[in-house]
Amino acid sequence: MTKIKTGVVGVGHMGINHARIYSEIEGAALAAVYDSNGSTARSVAEKFQTKATSSLEEFASLVDAATICTPTVTHHEIGRFLLAKGKHLLIEKPIADTPAHARELSELAAQNRCVLQVGHIERFNPVLHALEAQLQNPRFLEVTRLSPYPNRSTDIGVVLDLMIHDIEIILHLVRSPIKGIDPVGISVLGRGEDIANVRFRFENGCVANLTASRISQERVRKIRVFQENAYLSLDYKNQSGYLLRLARDDEKESSGIGKLIGLATDSKIVTDFSGHRIVREPVEVQKGEPLRIELESFVQCARSGLKPRVTGQAATDALDIALEITRRIEEADPRKQPGNP
Repeated sequence: MTKIKTGVVGVGHMGINHARIYSEIEGAALAAVYDSNGSTARSVAEKFQTKATSSLEEFASLVDAATICTPTVTHHEIGRFLLAKGKHLLIEKPIADTPAHARELSELAAQNRCVLQVGHIERFNPVLHALEAQLQNPRFLEVTRLSPYPNRSTDIGVVLDLMIHDIEIILHLVRSPIKGIDPVGISVLGRGEDIANVRFRFENGCVANLTASRISQERVRKIRVFQENAYLSLDYKNQSGYLLRLARDDEKESSGIGKLIGLATDSKIVTDFSGHRIVREPVEVQKGEPLRIELESFVQCARSGLKPRVTGQAATDALDIALEITRRIEEADPRKQPGNP
């Protein structure tokens, strides 16, 4: 098998992990890295036995596909340069700083027949795959994403930094036009909002409540889904979860597990709740490293021309909404009202 030549632009906190995985996965060879900090690029190149290039032009001459892991404001310029040269791209989220720039990148990728994938990594978390296998017409979703204050991405607020992952996911899961958005957010340490909450109301009646914070003392990444006759609770971080559902008829029979009220078996617990038999059982999750799964998928798409799981259009839709939430939060910020210093 001829290996596809891959590279990474921006080998800092995130980019070094992309470089590591490209150097390991089957079907790919890490051919080059580029960073505006030459010493960083050389250090990473030495670590993974590849070439540190001195310019984007040189970088482009050595790769077929690349990840862009640079600040968001540079995604458009770098992405446009590489797409014009026919390179397949994985751009870390958010795809760009403006929807117009995002759409231009998507259009340029289509014109040059390049794969454009965007790094909404939770779409590659095995937990989401397990959730989708159980999903049936969700009616209410609750998503919580908390983290300590970062040493990166402080140029943007928590909506564009963290919540955008969950915005993209709920759009994918609900698949109905948004009818209403009710956001709130507060800046504590940074220029932008550090904690935010938003409630989405969809035309099909579904409601989603998202909370994101980067001033927490713990890391939490959870999603809860309520649907007819069932409730799912899943943990992205620990890649685990459980399902609560109404017992089936065979589980209510005296010969079945329904007789064991409140008693655990190897995989189920059945309880009596207001006259209903409720089964609690684990959701099977095939654990794996989301970034590795994401990059393996990108390499496969780049090799065969398949449509990526997170397209430029999907990422642009999430960006549009994230920016609208950010705009509304900024408008409500009393520090930015006329007459305030």
